[in-house]
Amino acid sequence: MAASNIGMMDGAYFVGRNEILAWINTTLQLGLSKVEEAASGAVACQLMDAAHPGAVPMHKVNFDAKTEYEMIQNYKVLQDVFNKLKITKHIEVNKLTKGRPLDNLEFMQWMKRYCDSVNGGFMNSYNASERRESSKGGKETNRRTSGPSQASAKSSSATHKAQASSHGAKKANGHASNAPLPRSAKASPANSAGPAYDEQITELKLLVDSLEKERDFYFSKLRDVEIVCQSPEIEHLPIVNAIQKILYAAEDDPSMVAEAQAMVSQQQQQNEQPMLSPILEASEERAHKRKSISDLELEEFGMASISRQRLSDISDVQLCGSPLTSFT
Repeated sequence: MAASNIGMMDGAYFVGRNEILAWINTTLQLGLSKVEEAASGAVACQLMDAAHPGAVPMHKVNFDAKTEYEMIQNYKVLQDVFNKLKITKHIEVNKLTKGRPLDNLEFMQWMKRYCDSVNGGFMNSYNASERRESSKGGKETNRRTSGPSQASAKSSSATHKAQASSHGAKKANGHASNAPLPRSAKASPANSAGPAYDEQITELKLLVDSLEKERDFYFSKLRDVEIVCQSPEIEHLPIVNAIQKILYAAEDDPSMVAEAQAMVSQQQQQNEQPMLSPILEASEERAHKRKSISDLELEEFGMASISRQRLSDISDVQLCGSPLTSFT
């Protein structure tokens, strides 16, 4: 299966945060409580090692990475593994190293989808603790992981002993039931509320990240519109001026939209007025010139007719023996 075929609408991106954390902790024998704890890239490297045993040089993986430089080194190892396995997934290192919950959750969702597609997701024979031993900070991680389980076992045994001793004291003392509860018992509800608060905080962080992504998306669209409106070819158009008027409005004023619509309507009314085309103007000019030439020709023809009439009159006088002509 090509990793590039896992799109944003794939069911993998609808897996919940708790399910992702449970899958990581079970597969790698870890005790993560937040998805952003996987921001260093070491968890992703070992997940690929679990899916493809021996493909990841675990001695190059740093589980104790704290700085951005150290995290980038882990992602370089992961990218080399992707290249070796011909996986075309793009790793957004700059976002993941910032430790934002939403970005790391989406990447872990993708990792789960990919690992499930390899051998059906069966990695029961993978010894995560042993593979981490050769990594930098791997032994400390194993100790931290095993520490809480041992502490919980000790606390549970101590609780049983305390319950047994209190039960014996109640038998020895008839009115021990009226004794006030220990302070530790009263404080237990507050301690149990801690994980619930952490979960609410994580959910709020995810919501904030989602809103920031939506804000950045729409801001980039408005910026694209602004760049187009600043093009020299169209920046003088009234509709572009109306759009800029809305974009650069300092406040959310409804009258601003009305003014922009009035600008567009005014331009439409101007466009509806009859205008002579250049071809029609040229034809009218030629017709006017033609009329002027015709008038001149008629005038010249009239003058020539008058001259011929005068010459004809003179000839008639000579023929009829006028005393004026015979005198000469």
